[in-house]
Amino acid sequence: MTDSSPTTADLYDEHGDALQSCSVQLRHYGGRTAFSGVISTVRCHRDNALVKAALAQPGDGKVLVVDGGASLESALMGDLIAASAVEHGWSGVVIHGAVRDVAAIRELPLGALALGSNPRKSAKDGVGERDVTVSFGGVDFVPGQTLWADEDGILATRP
Repeated sequence: MTDSSPTTADLYDEHGDALQSCSVQLRHYGGRTAFSGVISTVRCHRDNALVKAALAQPGDGKVLVVDGGASLESALMGDLIAASAVEHGWSGVVIHGAVRDVAAIRELPLGALALGSNPRKSAKDGVGERDVTVSFGGVDFVPGQTLWADEDGILATRP
């Protein structure tokens, strides 16, 4: 989203139930509070190897949605992975879990939403799935669909 892009509230007013609205209250950690893009996904639990690998690939303005099972026990993204996302052209990251290095992530031109933060590192075993439908907050996040996020919340197109 740019300054001229419609807000999520405006989008919902225009499209109504054609859009899904996420009910989970995620916090903004990145330097960009409004962002949008085509969805790519990772499902993992306390293991961020797939998150790191995804964000090291060309993002082309996409948004990575990570279903970490709502775990706050360890961070799925820190400053180095977030910087890699910026370097590779990702618009944002939505994490149903935790981040770390909050002060550094706040300085990056990246949308970064998460449930919370925890300084504990996650495992690096590569356990999880890429580009599968992930669901939380009443939304099915489907790879290839579109996501919009701002300070009002998250919207996604329906599959």
